[in-house]
Amino acid sequence: MVKRSSFTWPIVLAVVLLALIVALLVIWIIAQAAEQRWALLTVGTIFIALILIGVVAYLIWTIKEIRLNRRQANFIDSVTHELKSPIASIKLCLQTLDMRNVTLDQQREFHKFILEDIQRLDSLIDHLLAVARLDNVELPEQFVDVPLDTLLQSCVGEIVRRYRLAPEQVQLRVVPCVVRGRVRDLEMIFINLLDNAVKHGDTDPRIVVEADLQRPDRVVTRISDNGRGIRFEFRRKIFQRFFRGGSELERTTKGTGLGLYIVKTLVAQMKGRIHVHGRGPLPGATFEVELPGHAQPPASGTVEPAAPEPVRVGDSSTVSAVVAEVPVDVDSSGHR
Repeated sequence: MVKRSSFTWPIVLAVVLLALIVALLVIWIIAQAAEQRWALLTVGTIFIALILIGVVAYLIWTIKEIRLNRRQANFIDSVTHELKSPIASIKLCLQTLDMRNVTLDQQREFHKFILEDIQRLDSLIDHLLAVARLDNVELPEQFVDVPLDTLLQSCVGEIVRRYRLAPEQVQLRVVPCVVRGRVRDLEMIFINLLDNAVKHGDTDPRIVVEADLQRPDRVVTRISDNGRGIRFEFRRKIFQRFFRGGSELERTTKGTGLGLYIVKTLVAQMKGRIHVHGRGPLPGATFEVELPGHAQPPASGTVEPAAPEPVRVGDSSTVSAVVAEVPVDVDSSGHR
């Protein structure tokens, strides 16, 4: 367990120093004004005011550093848990296969558990590598036009397979359009948001994915869940690195606190914006991603239909297909 720094002593020290500086400033002003030393009064007051501002700035910086230290401590705890749990599970499965005579069906079940744990480790490594890539300066990659409906179908299919969701648990409503960006980054953005929607949804998770054109050159994608939502005071903090809220010892959901930080950074690199709201098609949180894009042009030699065609995700045994439509606008006020 990593030792957490305390706010008590920095705040107490700062309050004492601020009180002393303010008292010195008042005494200085009174003394110099009584003797009418206006030039010395002005210079001294400016210097003392600068010292006061410096102490306040140092206090703010110290509090930020302590908060970052706490988030990093939570991150170390969560990564330790995320590494030990699948490794222990894989070890147990392999020991059982080695020491017991199991049927073919049981072998397949153990292999499935092992693959799921390996996927969990692979996802954790991808997050850590993504953060390292974001922190290093690299040459800008060429943005390309990516069909959003195809991309979202692929991401939803991955989440459905990962969590074994039923067909009616995910709804996809997408107006055919194109976004400008890098395919690998777009996949990471939407898979992270979908993964969060499942993990923080209700015991019977429900997800609604909507996408449409907000303006001729902007595409908005909304991902809503049926969880408890996000408290208003946390809606900015959740995009900070390592932030998860609370203690890792009391947490029930998996994660490292890097997913939304990666999402926000990648969206910003693509000249986009991301917001979280408390209102949407479902009672939980709604993440809204706005990216540069445009309507998908009709295929050459065909007549553009009057209404969008249905968008399907895989086959009917995987995810429920919903006819694409323009969704109702989500309240952007930030209130639930």
